[in-house]
Amino acid sequence: MDTAQAVSMEMKNSFTDLTVSGGGENGQAQNSGTGITLTGWKDLPMELLLRIISIVGDDRMAIIASGVCTGWRDALGWGVTNLSLSWCQDHMNDLVISLAHKFMKLHVLSLRQIKPQLEDSGVEAVANYCHDLRELDLSRSFRLSDRSLYALAHGCPHLTRLNISGCSNFSDAALVFLATQCKNLKCLNLCGCVRAASDRALQAISSNCGQLQSLNLGWCDNITDKGVTRLALGCPDLGAVDLCGCVLITGNFRYLCV
Repeated sequence: MDTAQAVSMEMKNSFTDLTVSGGGENGQAQNSGTGITLTGWKDLPMELLLRIISIVGDDRMAIIASGVCTGWRDALGWGVTNLSLSWCQDHMNDLVISLAHKFMKLHVLSLRQIKPQLEDSGVEAVANYCHDLRELDLSRSFRLSDRSLYALAHGCPHLTRLNISGCSNFSDAALVFLATQCKNLKCLNLCGCVRAASDRALQAISSNCGQLQSLNLGWCDNITDKGVTRLALGCPDLGAVDLCGCVLITGNFRYLCV
């Protein structure tokens, strides 16, 4: 018996308990306030299902429930807007690919990893289906290449928060292109992105991401005063800049910008 079947059996048992405690007859549960009769656990109204999932507060339950029946899959696909897969210890990339088309209305997605699992194909799946995404955490995704940034630029133009800290394979060309497409960015974490974070990339961010409020450039040792100056001129709302480990930034300028 697979996981979805196990959950299905558990839900059937729970519904049986509900009909007994609720005084239902012939295996039916009735809501005396509305007169609605439920003939099976799969008849739960969408609003109630989403409420139960939100109260449980475990994203794994939402994933399992989406595989129980097509009705639940569709309800959760439209109703779930916040999802974290950071608990996944193995095969995260396969999981992301299998789920992206089910949760197309996501606004927030966390794919932070303890050990590298995510690959470009997983990010491309997210970009292909989750066009309403606002916040994405890809930190410690050491296997990703420029393909991922280009896919996000094309598929997720409404991003406001992006964390790609530790993604050391990204180039500044890919980051420049992302900045030209994702112009609503407010928080950007580039800590450890030593190849992507360059003066050229900062100029592109300055020219396109005028709403930027927070930027982490920790240990990006290729940027200079010139790049940060352009950033300050083009992003008037920028209130937090982390320049830790930026060895080419002069002491006076670091004092003014941090």
